Amino acid sequence: MLQIIQNLQTGTTSLIEVPCPLPQKGQILIKSHFSLMSLGTERMLVEFGKASWIDKAKQQPDKVKQVLQKIKTDGLGPTIEVIKRKLDTPIPLGYSNVGEVIGVGEDVIEFKIGDRVVSNGPHAEFVCVPQNLVAKIPERVSYESASFTIIGAIGLQGIRLLNPTFGETIVVIGLGLIGMITCQLLKANGCKVIGFDLDPDKIKLAQSLGVSAFILEQSNDRISLIENLTLRLGADGVIITANSKSNDIIHEAAQMCRKRGRIILVGVVGLELRRSDFYEKEITFQVSCSYGPGRYDDTYEQKGIDYPIGYVRWTEKRNFEAVLNALEEGILKVDELISSIIPIESFRVVYDEISESKNIATLFKYAENKIPEKSTLVTNRNIILKAGKECIGIIGAGNYTSSVVLPILKKYNAQIKYLCSAKGLTASTLAKKYFIQNATSDYRILLEDSDVNTIIINTRHNTHAQLVVSALEAGKNVFVEKPLALTLMELNQIEAAYKVSKGQLVVGFNRRFAPLAIELRKLISGMDIPISVIATMNAGPLPLDHWTTDQITGGGRIIGEACHYFDLISSLTNSSINQVIMNSIDVDEDTASILLHYQNGSLGVINYFSNGSKDYNKERIEVYSQGRTAIIDNFKRLENFGFGRSSLSLKQDKGQDNQFKFFLDSIRHGGKAIIPIESILNTSKAVIGAVLSQKSRNWYEVK
Repeated sequence: MLQIIQNLQTGTTSLIEVPCPLPQKGQILIKSHFSLMSLGTERMLVEFGKASWIDKAKQQPDKVKQVLQKIKTDGLGPTIEVIKRKLDTPIPLGYSNVGEVIGVGEDVIEFKIGDRVVSNGPHAEFVCVPQNLVAKIPERVSYESASFTIIGAIGLQGIRLLNPTFGETIVVIGLGLIGMITCQLLKANGCKVIGFDLDPDKIKLAQSLGVSAFILEQSNDRISLIENLTLRLGADGVIITANSKSNDIIHEAAQMCRKRGRIILVGVVGLELRRSDFYEKEITFQVSCSYGPGRYDDTYEQKGIDYPIGYVRWTEKRNFEAVLNALEEGILKVDELISSIIPIESFRVVYDEISESKNIATLFKYAENKIPEKSTLVTNRNIILKAGKECIGIIGAGNYTSSVVLPILKKYNAQIKYLCSAKGLTASTLAKKYFIQNATSDYRILLEDSDVNTIIINTRHNTHAQLVVSALEAGKNVFVEKPLALTLMELNQIEAAYKVSKGQLVVGFNRRFAPLAIELRKLISGMDIPISVIATMNAGPLPLDHWTTDQITGGGRIIGEACHYFDLISSLTNSSINQVIMNSIDVDEDTASILLHYQNGSLGVINYFSNGSKDYNKERIEVYSQGRTAIIDNFKRLENFGFGRSSLSLKQDKGQDNQFKFFLDSIRHGGKAIIPIESILNTSKAVIGAVLSQKSRNWYEVK
């Protein structure tokens, strides 16, 4: 299928071929009829991409601080690589799509095949969207008119925050697409609406829609006009829908307001506020968030859990439905706002002139007879796969795959036949970059292909167990990024599948393969006595809504991240965990201490802390044995005390390179699995047991 993307590093806008997405649980597959171009938002992305590195930094000073901190902790080279990779990741453009439902995922009840719907899907021939971001189009509303729904919901949410009452005077600054719709919806609320813009054509269009619109360029003239039109009382409220870097707009809005007036920012303007503007009149100011309540909340958007209407009357989906109702009743008129309708293939007509464009709304039209032919796209036809060599399929094309897995596999000339991502876009772009033969959105194709003998799984944690079981049942060798599973039941299913499978199973516990960890094992090798190990991770905090901390999706940070240290300590002690207990200072397990007892009498302590300083090194491993001590500091330096050997310093290496090198060697030469399955299962059970011990306040017996 065709999709429009933006490269933030070069500013290039492209129409590319990507695999058609498949509806996941709670999602809807839509065949696009039209999508509306949001000139303001998309212009910002295009111009940001075309800007120099210095100009990009000026536009995002908060990101500059993060970069400086990363340079301090990780070094200049790795930081630059991260920035380049981030900017090189394609951004799908568009978020106002209309079309016909052609597929529904599990748990979707409200929608059926053939429904006409709106969604916040991108500019693409087929889009897959969670059900809470989709609304049905009434029969009397055309696809063209319905294309304005998502944009309309942005303006409507600004109005809801302003909370206007009948008869109030409201000023709208910026008469672009959102501004025009906002004016109409305010008039429908019984408000007197005054609009401002610098474009004469937009003023005329607004006036034709019944808006009192003016093009006065001087600030004093605009403020005087509002005073005259309100009998010197001032406007009751101002909604800013403009896009400008100037700080004057927010100042003027305050000057226009009456005492205790309200200002709502929907657009993007300079925000250096003058205290006196707000202090003297006690003006309230609020920034509107997109379409309304539910936006950016994974529980609402991705998991489909609605807010109770008795507590949250207007969610983003209900705002969609309200705009559609306004279109159906003729309260909102949008036909006059359409500047042009062009086929998606002619996208360059719009984007090449986007900086100078004065269009209000451009609709992209899609072929009506297009069907989703393929979920797999041949991205590199000249790649010839060699028989008798490993043949890999990778499920998951996120940051870890792009930053770690693919560069290492390329270094060791691994033969990759498929790269799979749910929506197909990242798989397609990365497959082209790394000369992978096929990109797909359907992981089942990898399992069904008899050529593929190895599956690498780099998806979110809650999908690992099911994918591992399916791959083992298909007779594949499996490498899965940690953790192996989130529950004991999932572990039991994996263990049962492994027993009857011909493939090997490896989990991405890479720390044991770090060069300094290997050197440390050499130091303590041959000891038949218990040792003591303390492993500390200065993990730092994550945003509260990060998927890793979600118990259902990520399993929490102990299962999802601290599992590395369970495996590392087991590797150093050369033993299995038989007891574990954890104590945490918060319910989210971000900061915890874990005690491990091993069958050979060794002791392990894992300190996983999110409350430490960013300036302190992130990882530290200490080993104590027979009056001797060895310390690995951030996987850069190994210090020895009492071992009779000098300390060792290397470039930071956490073992990913060795991990995949050894894994490929075992596949190519038929060697043993690089981590014994008994150790993998023991570690996985112990990690889950640690979390269970926190709840029971008792030692957990690992069996």
